[in-house]
Amino acid sequence: MNGYKRYLITSALPYANGPIHIGHLAGVYIPSDIYTRYLRMKGMDVVSVCGSDEHGVPITIKARQEGVSPQDIVDKYHSIIKKSFEDFGIAFDIYSRTSSKVHHEHSAEFFKHLYDKGEFIEKTTEQYYDSEVNQFLADRYITGTCPHCSNDSAYGDQCEKCGTSLNATDLINPKSTLSGAVPALKPTKHWFLPLDKYQGFLEKWILEDHKEWKVNVYGQCKSWLDHGLQPRAVSRDLDWGVPVPVEGAEGKVLYVWFDAPIGYISATKELTPDWEKYWKDPETRMIHFIGKDNIVFHCIVFPSMLKAEGSYILPENVPANEFLNLEGDKISTSRNWAVWLHEYLEEFPDKQDVLRYTLTANMPETKDNDFTWKDFQTRNNSELVAILGNFVNRALVLTHKYFDGKIPALGELTDYDKETLVELPKLKAGIEKNLEVFRFRDALREAMNVARLGNKYLADTEPWKLFKSEPERVATILNISLQICANIAILAEPFLPFTSDKLSQMLNVESLGWENGGKADLLPVGHQIGKAELLFEKIEDEVVEKQLAKLQATKAANEAKVIKVVEPQKDTITYDDFMRMDIRISTVLAAEVVPKTQKLLKLEIDTGIDKRTIVSGIAEYFKPEEVVGRQVCVLVNLEPRKIRGIVSHGMILMAKNSDGSLRFVQPNEAVDSGSGVS
Repeated sequence: MNGYKRYLITSALPYANGPIHIGHLAGVYIPSDIYTRYLRMKGMDVVSVCGSDEHGVPITIKARQEGVSPQDIVDKYHSIIKKSFEDFGIAFDIYSRTSSKVHHEHSAEFFKHLYDKGEFIEKTTEQYYDSEVNQFLADRYITGTCPHCSNDSAYGDQCEKCGTSLNATDLINPKSTLSGAVPALKPTKHWFLPLDKYQGFLEKWILEDHKEWKVNVYGQCKSWLDHGLQPRAVSRDLDWGVPVPVEGAEGKVLYVWFDAPIGYISATKELTPDWEKYWKDPETRMIHFIGKDNIVFHCIVFPSMLKAEGSYILPENVPANEFLNLEGDKISTSRNWAVWLHEYLEEFPDKQDVLRYTLTANMPETKDNDFTWKDFQTRNNSELVAILGNFVNRALVLTHKYFDGKIPALGELTDYDKETLVELPKLKAGIEKNLEVFRFRDALREAMNVARLGNKYLADTEPWKLFKSEPERVATILNISLQICANIAILAEPFLPFTSDKLSQMLNVESLGWENGGKADLLPVGHQIGKAELLFEKIEDEVVEKQLAKLQATKAANEAKVIKVVEPQKDTITYDDFMRMDIRISTVLAAEVVPKTQKLLKLEIDTGIDKRTIVSGIAEYFKPEEVVGRQVCVLVNLEPRKIRGIVSHGMILMAKNSDGSLRFVQPNEAVDSGSGVS
């Protein structure tokens, strides 16, 4: 385990404006839990911390929508999330919250320490202020017309229509969503963390010293560093959050991105008076488990904060996962397109491990993956029931039938017996090797191979056919089978803790300890095992059909909410105006997501007259690989515009459906690039 004395495992703080869904589980909490359980079984000193992220503008928006206080919102969802984790068996040492007194105090102390060291840049800028409600407006409290696509409902931080990132001052005709009034620019003072100051440190620490990080993590960090880091505000004008603890900062709180990661520290501080040894001793190995949307904060921003403070260790690894989709569509809380953990636990109260198994087997470790209810059913019926459960049940039932439930004696081993037993330590080593590098799917496969080994062994030896003629041979077969069962109880525990516990009870043993995994003498001769029970039950078609119907109802409800609006005809133009537009059939040669954006694609286009770059806000609807090779219509004589530092020379013509989705305007059959559209 690389010689560390102890481990600190942090799991991304779930945002307390909604419950936990399967995307969160597959992205963060199941891998974190597997790794934590593995470390504990190996006898390591490990602390696992998490908690609810309870500050920020989305909380205040939801509170305003529901007519309650922000505290009411976070209290509600903190309770739901905490209970869901407990019922699902996620083994945090503490699940805290950022509205706690300990967190407020420690976040304030952290800020003040950096402030006193002179680590912040203090700047006065002009921001929009709503005089009717007497407060500065966060970006999401301002709407207006997008200067790029003329969308009248763009937010102060981004236009949802074209995907362009904005500053609130970019909006045309801005309005306050709080009162509807036209806001006025007013000077306000804020503090900025100069991330550019830590550019060199981060380049060495990440790009040179941590080349072993996952490709998706390393690549995203490199992209940010290649573009150059800029100072980032650590405070904002808001009345919900940790107050900025300096004179002259009334009405200002710490920006949520600044105080949320400090939540890991405050949770540890709340857990133990020895918290500093987990945060400041270089012999502690810290691992951050997060989703890909949090990579920048945990690999660039938070390490810069810790480096600026000066006494904290840095994370050794940040094994972020990609996103999990649901039935081929992106999980969306706003559209209720999700499998919510608390609802799953109500409908499947004894099947925590079935979901854990399915999500681990489909874990989006290197790319986005998909959860389907049919796959959930298949993995349960064809793997958990037919392989693991079937083997254990046969081994225990036959032992009760032939030997009164007592471990029979080993006789002389055949070559096949020896070949089977020698696989156990190899499988254990395979599990360890994969867990050490955060390959949880491969580790689970190796753990299931222990059950496959046992299933094949029983099927090949067929003890039920031998008992009358060779009872001693049957005794050996069942002894070996039960030793394999004991190994399953050990080696499957990080992945299937409820199943492992139930199997241990059936074998009538306490936790056997990871160090005993791979051994073939775990159960002594004469040991009395318990009654055989089914570890898993088959999931019938109607159960899955009920869940699919539930999703279909959600989809229908979402479609019913969509108001089909046909935009009115624009002002009449002349024939000459139309003829001035030069629209050409063009071919997409290459595509990539614009760094630090979610909706912009950078496209290399062959217009037939030249090759050029166009930035288009279509990444929400099309992946880069889906557009390469497409023929599209391009307005080629549009004035160039710089978007996110990239000169975009032209515009791709798109059709917008009533549900807001985009479709390419393209020829029905291939034509030459450069062909005019008239």
